Amino acid sequence: MTIIKNKTVWITGASSGIGEALAYQFAKEGAKLVLSARRESELQRVADAIGLSEKDILVLPMDMLEFEHFPDKVKTVIEHFGQIDFVVQNAGISQRSYVKDTKFQVYRDLMELDFFSVIAFTQALLPHMSERKEGHFVVISSIAGKIGVPLRGGYGAAKHAIIAFFDSLRAEVWQDNINVTTICPGYILTQISVNALDSSGNKHGKMDDNQANGMTADVFAKKAMRAILSNKKEVYIGGAYEVFGVYLKRFLPSLVYRLVRKK
Repeated sequence: MTIIKNKTVWITGASSGIGEALAYQFAKEGAKLVLSARRESELQRVADAIGLSEKDILVLPMDMLEFEHFPDKVKTVIEHFGQIDFVVQNAGISQRSYVKDTKFQVYRDLMELDFFSVIAFTQALLPHMSERKEGHFVVISSIAGKIGVPLRGGYGAAKHAIIAFFDSLRAEVWQDNINVTTICPGYILTQISVNALDSSGNKHGKMDDNQANGMTADVFAKKAMRAILSNKKEVYIGGAYEVFGVYLKRFLPSLVYRLVRKK
């Protein structure tokens, strides 16, 4: 069983949604927290709601597209807490547009944030974890990275790439006692569809019906915490329909390809 009490946990995208819900769960397990996202005021709101003492929580605003600042951010956390034990890679953005309509720059933007920033952040953290021979990456991918569906071409591609990247990393760093848990959410009730990019790269601005009826972020976070505590390698969390679809694709892929046309 993985021990979280008194460990330092760094969460990106911690100002809302899944990241915020996970911050509350890690705090309940006794973790020390680093909260990162662009919006400092929202990070402070989350920190205030968690209620940890100042020495046990660090609000660290960070733009995930400013790769060059990652080493300094890592140094700041180490200076504050002495070590980094868990990193929850949650920051990202979704998409709602057909391939035929989508500007190519939108795909570049999706990959830059949802894939390349994650790689850059991982590389900034690895020297510290490798030196200590300890660490745990918790990666928020998506069931869209396992099953391609309409309107998510770029998003699904980035999340698929993340799964493959961390599969490789897991195989490379296990001897350094570094663990990787890849979590693939299904429909979770957050603002992800509202904030998604449209075909021109603007905010979609609408809540999907499936998202509106999805699992709440706090229920998701509780299930995710169980997977982390059990050191799961890959886990799917969502409604029965989308989770079953992942397993169905393994054995009846043609059926899944037909079903997703209707979604």
